[in-house]
Amino acid sequence: MSVSVLLVDDQPLLCLGFRLVLEAQPDLRVVGEAGNGEQAIAMTRALDPDVVLMDVRMPVLDGIEATRRIVASGARARVLVLTTFDLDEYVYAALRAGASGFLLKDVPPNDLVTAIRSVAGGHAVVAPAVTRRLLDTFLPHLPAPGPARTPPALDTLTGREREVLTHVARGSSNAEIAAALHLSEATVKVHVGRLLAKLSLRDRVQIVVYAYENGLTPPHPA
Repeated sequence: MSVSVLLVDDQPLLCLGFRLVLEAQPDLRVVGEAGNGEQAIAMTRALDPDVVLMDVRMPVLDGIEATRRIVASGARARVLVLTTFDLDEYVYAALRAGASGFLLKDVPPNDLVTAIRSVAGGHAVVAPAVTRRLLDTFLPHLPAPGPARTPPALDTLTGREREVLTHVARGSSNAEIAAALHLSEATVKVHVGRLLAKLSLRDRVQIVVYAYENGLTPPHPA
């Protein structure tokens, strides 16, 4: 089964480069190119791609707002946001808007292909180590989430699931969580799956956002 990809970037040469990389793969196909956020929304609706590769800074409508609108529309497409180190301040906003992860614009071709396949398969592409960097970089500079509160969905979690949530929110890998809680990695994976289902979240990146916004994890992760 092939994975359909919509490219969104206002730089034609970058789109061309991505297209050449993706179309060299037998299971990936580029179904369209958009030059701004509004075009991205319209083309996502018309072409129903599996993955949208979304730039951040574009004319007319930026990639963050376009991502938010695509996710809110209920489209099945999953969004990968393109960024650079000097634009990292946008990454948290992108993930909060519903993106499934982010890639650097100079991502190696093999990593780009792997990331698109991963996202198409329902996974996030922000590795635990990168999640930690994300937390270290952004959370200290974001507005305080306010006093701790208990979202209704949190009451459905078991004590063990809450422990796992805390570790995921800090950017721990399944192996690290397993070691800390004296569980098998398979058991941790089950707990993470249950967390996602009970909290109506799509991936572990969204767990990080959920935990921060609900005051469940401090700005400076342990």
